[in-house]
Amino acid sequence: MTEKQTPIIIGCDHAAVELKNKIKAFLQERGIPVEDAGTHDTASVDYPDYGKQVASQVATGHYQRGILLCGTGLGMSMVANRYPGVRAALCHDLFGAIMSRKHNDANILVLGGRVTGDILAAEIVAAWLETPFEGGRHQKRLDQFNRVS
Repeated sequence: MTEKQTPIIIGCDHAAVELKNKIKAFLQERGIPVEDAGTHDTASVDYPDYGKQVASQVATGHYQRGILLCGTGLGMSMVANRYPGVRAALCHDLFGAIMSRKHNDANILVLGGRVTGDILAAEIVAAWLETPFEGGRHQKRLDQFNRVS
């Protein structure tokens, strides 16, 4: 992986604790430091609290990349994309993960704990980490996007 020395911040709600823990272990096995913003058990919590923690850390540049998980990934995507400079991508397959990096320079990967299996999730994370941003015409489009807000 190309991001071995770059720490990742990860967070989830109660619906995705199990998948978060598996992804965290997957990253750590590859030498990637992980900051776990919680939650840590299956007791019901409000997903925006955890989405905000991760998205704010990426938005301020404290972390270059983050991973968020909830039941479907939809709620976390909505929370994260409210932060300036955050480009959170909800990915259900490898193609989406690759394209989110190549063309959109996604800095937060979002997964659904109730809709994405463990093996596929690990493959998505690996593809997302390994795929570089292509820049060029895509940077021009990101610049346009950033001027919208």
